[in-house]
Amino acid sequence: MLYSEKVMDHFLNPRNVGTMDDASGVGEVGNAKCGDIMKIYLKIDNDVITDVKFNTFGCGSAIASSSMATEMIKGKPVEEALKLTNKAVTEALDGLPPQKIHCSVLAEEAVQAAIADYRKRNGLPVDDIPSCNGCCSGCSHEHDHMHGHDEGEDE
Repeated sequence: MLYSEKVMDHFLNPRNVGTMDDASGVGEVGNAKCGDIMKIYLKIDNDVITDVKFNTFGCGSAIASSSMATEMIKGKPVEEALKLTNKAVTEALDGLPPQKIHCSVLAEEAVQAAIADYRKRNGLPVDDIPSCNGCCSGCSHEHDHMHGHDEGEDE
């Protein structure tokens, strides 16, 4: 499997790794069946993401996708961050192998889950935030990929 230089850089030197005790919102997605679990922490001031951290347990593509997603939303208004797509993460990484696209989907979902958590904590509506339970749950949320991560598939 060939990875772009950007994927390798974000895997070997991930940005924004860690946790946040005073997070404004936290989102965790993925499951053991997939083998990838992402948790994203957001610090939000005046509706702008001022800091973001992540912990990801999974493959190199999952770590790279998390790292890139955090870089893409840091300093952005919440509404802009909510528009982050797995396709944008994949493109920013100069591509992912087809069987690893689900990693960028998890990054999109983790950002959405963290923003939903922030909104719930602040009594704000969450109706416009897509809800998905992870790459292997067979949700109805439209992603720019084909899952291609079935049981028994080689990593």
